[in-house]
Amino acid sequence: MNFEFERFVIAMFDRAPPYILEHMQLVLIPLAIATAIAFPVGVLLTRARYRRYSGRVMGIFNTGQTIPPLAVIAVFFPFLGLGYRPAVIALTLYALLPIARNTLAGLAGVPLEVKDAARGMGMTEWQTFRQIEIPLSLPVVMSGIKTSAVLTAGTAALAALVGGKGMGAVIFAGINFFRMELILAGTIYIGLIALFLDRVLSFIEARMTPSYMK
Repeated sequence: MNFEFERFVIAMFDRAPPYILEHMQLVLIPLAIATAIAFPVGVLLTRARYRRYSGRVMGIFNTGQTIPPLAVIAVFFPFLGLGYRPAVIALTLYALLPIARNTLAGLAGVPLEVKDAARGMGMTEWQTFRQIEIPLSLPVVMSGIKTSAVLTAGTAALAALVGGKGMGAVIFAGINFFRMELILAGTIYIGLIALFLDRVLSFIEARMTPSYMK
């Protein structure tokens, strides 16, 4: 593979940027779906009524991350074909585990005496959850969401193999045509996207954190 700085500049500022939005969609949509699934499940598994199911459910989420995304795409291929939809499903399954695990760990880590004190002050179970458990577990929960965002940003490159586009299309074009500058440009942008999402989620976490906890 040959490399020239001029070609690298063209790849960075002309060839790769049109794929940024596609890659962001491949990250944000699965991340949003995974959060909408994994966070409520993690909350339920901390309740006494559902706690006995935590091992089985987390085992399912563990399986979802251990199976390679391309294998998941292959499973859904007969039903959804190639392209965007199977890529989103595979990336969603891949993003579930860190969110569910951190939600479970964050809520389970809230001291029992703090919850008992809240109930002793007359708070309902919902008020205790919203005003005590969520703020105290927020850093751990958000850490899981940020981990999923970074993992999904990197894994989303594989979506290009099945027509999902994104930065993976730039990287695999570089591999197919022996263009090192395209590989570097795609890789750099994936890193920048992951860093950007981490910073945005950290900002959201700071905004959601009550003032008395800062």
